[in-house]
Amino acid sequence: MAQNANDLMEKLVALCKRRGFIFQSSEIYGGINGFWDYGPLGVELKRNVKDVWWEDVVRRRDDIVGLDSAIIMNPKVWEASGHVGGFNDPMVDCKQCKARFRADQFDRYHLLETTEIPECVESVHDQWEQFKDKPQAASFIADSGTDPAELQKLVRRTLGSKKAKVLTVPCADGPAFELFVDDGRKRYYLNPTQVEEKLTAEDLCPLCGSELTETRKFNLMFKTNVGAMEDSTSVAYLRPETAQGIFANYKNVLDTSRLKLPFGIAQIGKAFRNEINPRNYTFRSREFEQMEIEFFCRREEADKWYEYWRDARFQWYVGLGLTSSKLRLRDHDESELAHYAKACADIEYEFPFGVSELEGVANRSDYDLKCHEKKSGRDMTYFDDETKERFVPYVIEPSGGVDRTVLALLCEAYCEDEVPDENGKMQKRTLMKFSPRLAPIKVAVFPLVKKEGMPEIARKIYEDVRASGLACFYDEKGAVGRRYRRQDEAGTPFCVTVDGQTLADQTVTIRDRDSLAQERISAEKVVQYVKEGIS
Repeated sequence: MAQNANDLMEKLVALCKRRGFIFQSSEIYGGINGFWDYGPLGVELKRNVKDVWWEDVVRRRDDIVGLDSAIIMNPKVWEASGHVGGFNDPMVDCKQCKARFRADQFDRYHLLETTEIPECVESVHDQWEQFKDKPQAASFIADSGTDPAELQKLVRRTLGSKKAKVLTVPCADGPAFELFVDDGRKRYYLNPTQVEEKLTAEDLCPLCGSELTETRKFNLMFKTNVGAMEDSTSVAYLRPETAQGIFANYKNVLDTSRLKLPFGIAQIGKAFRNEINPRNYTFRSREFEQMEIEFFCRREEADKWYEYWRDARFQWYVGLGLTSSKLRLRDHDESELAHYAKACADIEYEFPFGVSELEGVANRSDYDLKCHEKKSGRDMTYFDDETKERFVPYVIEPSGGVDRTVLALLCEAYCEDEVPDENGKMQKRTLMKFSPRLAPIKVAVFPLVKKEGMPEIARKIYEDVRASGLACFYDEKGAVGRRYRRQDEAGTPFCVTVDGQTLADQTVTIRDRDSLAQERISAEKVVQYVKEGIS
């Protein structure tokens, strides 16, 4: 990670703690890795994301209904879905320091070390032309003296990806490897001799250099017990995803809602995965929240609906304010697809720690419903009244992360600039440029001073704004400039100030967060002004 990216994350984490967006869970007891609490501003931002999603994909459509399934379900659900038998990561442990690592990504800890960029890299740039239109395609470019087959094995273990490719390219000025990740902007350079040594050397702990255990499977589901007895008959699991609750209720929803294909079932809810290495702040956590749609359709229409949802979901994130070049849509190639998937695309965002997934859109075929039909013995077919056909529908699944979306919005919104203070001296300002639709607080109301009836007028405006349903904040402490700065850090798009002129003509100053522009409007029009500004 580049130094400026480290700096950004450090500043962002500090702001989130200082302003009450996100806290470490159980902090007074030293915290617990992989779990986070959302403070007063964070919970409003997160709720706004969920409300906007629900409004856009459920309430504004007549072909999608909602569901709220239980976190703990009959364990047979997870047997049918394959989670009990197949939801595993291969792990190795250090025999000395007891650190644990994913075996299939172990090389990542000590192979991807950047070195000085060799001049001969210029001679192989043309090789990138055939990959540049495939975002996330990874390729090694090596000197012609290295075994491509061995390199390909190494690359795929290192990247944890089946799509990595090896090109054999002679370098005129000396041998060099070039690893392309993403769209070519992130490059790692490896010395060929070091790589060849790693190919034959025994893996040792990257932390202490000691011997590692044999690879073992580690199931990522949180196990619990239901009832008074703790034995094999009482074992249950916290759900690792929300999708299976929808599949298990598919027939119930179909029978009670009188829906016709195509239709969708939407759900927002918590999921739990016992991640071995929670990391990157709230991005990879052990407790997280998903926003998910399972859209049921005819097999012959699945490709059309897949393309529709892939494009529609991407545009939804653009509408949230992720409009920079950091947002991208990446189609999976065939080697990446799950065994049941016909197609899949990731909506990704370039976080300071790298490009990572916000949401996946997949054509899951009829795999899930058929698995539950076989395991449960219940009929999962759909009967078409018009054609008199009976069949198991195909499913298109847009599945996004609430916490990841919130983190992307925080990263996108963070901004620093310089503004003049009360004396005209320039000073640094930190602000969060949230879309007004998502901002935790829509408007803050201040009296300029705590006298001459200004607090009473400001309080009246505050109560009127709050009664209208807008999230509002009242502050009369400290210099007005410092109050502005606090609201800038909270991402509040509008600040209203009651001053001496208000006493004379009942107008107030309303300040725009981003442009700092101020205008005077009637105190009675504050609610209308703000609603128009956030629409």
